Amino acid sequence: MEMSPLIAVHLSAALAATAIGPLALWAREGRFPRSRLHRAAGYAWVTLMLATAISAIFIRDFRLPNLNGYTPIHLLIPLTLAGLYFALRAMLAGNIQSHRWGMWSVYIGACVIAGAFTLLPSRNLGLLVWGTWLGVL
Repeated sequence: MEMSPLIAVHLSAALAATAIGPLALWAREGRFPRSRLHRAAGYAWVTLMLATAISAIFIRDFRLPNLNGYTPIHLLIPLTLAGLYFALRAMLAGNIQSHRWGMWSVYIGACVIAGAFTLLPSRNLGLLVWGTWLGVL
């Protein structure tokens, strides 16, 4: 399966964000102050999530049910961008509880749930994983 450079960037950023996210969430300030690790992982994660969301805007799929090439999974793009904005705004305002809830929500929604949807057999990554790598399809 050939992959366009845009999809390669999107997939790489999404996989890296999914891997770094738990580190950023675990290293939060709290009982054990790990603010440098939390900040470094958090900045990296936010950057990767922005790269993932922005690159997804330009990825279209006309085979699945769509509206001008945008499938239902594209609805997560504005949710991800809004979630990042409000979580960072909460952090800057000193509202750590809202920041924590917002970042957890973006991670679960954009990395875990969106990642699960991309593994459906009708999607390119699903075909690659289930068909080519695992030989199930």
